[in-house]
Amino acid sequence: MELIDVYDENNNYLGYSLERKEVHERNLWHNHVSAWIMNYDGKILLQQRALTKKKKPGKWSKTGGHVGAGETCDEAIIREVFEEIGLMVQDDEIKNIEIFKSINPNEHYFSYGYIFFTNMKEDEFKLQTEEVNAVKYYSIEEIEEIKKQDNKDYTFCDWDNEGFNKQIFLLKSCRDMIKKRN
Repeated sequence: MELIDVYDENNNYLGYSLERKEVHERNLWHNHVSAWIMNYDGKILLQQRALTKKKKPGKWSKTGGHVGAGETCDEAIIREVFEEIGLMVQDDEIKNIEIFKSINPNEHYFSYGYIFFTNMKEDEFKLQTEEVNAVKYYSIEEIEEIKKQDNKDYTFCDWDNEGFNKQIFLLKSCRDMIKKRN
């Protein structure tokens, strides 16, 4: 049983938690976390969701998940990244880059977006097979091309163009920062 905290439309905690399934069935506000994982060559790690997942099986996406009851968003993203791909993130590496409020009337959530950097190669990640089928690095330009083609194998193809372009701008800024350091 996975409990998650319930919030109001202004992201104020309401003082109680419910099972994840009930939160979704009742369309209650809750928190979600996701992370872009970037290597020091400026490429982005995407993960293919397990083929057995109920929602979007086999689709390529960022790493992330729900924030558990009593858990902070920072704690949740550290947990999710470690559980799903085996990447250990330290507290001092946490870089929250955005907070997004869903405008979809059928999905009420606040999504906290992060970015993490790693030297790990694709074959070094330890995948949680119940969640992740595979991982692969993509250049930002490859991700842009996939979106242009509207390739439904990737979750970001479902995003509106404004949100997608904002994410790409943030990723390019991070990549530029890395290249200046090297």
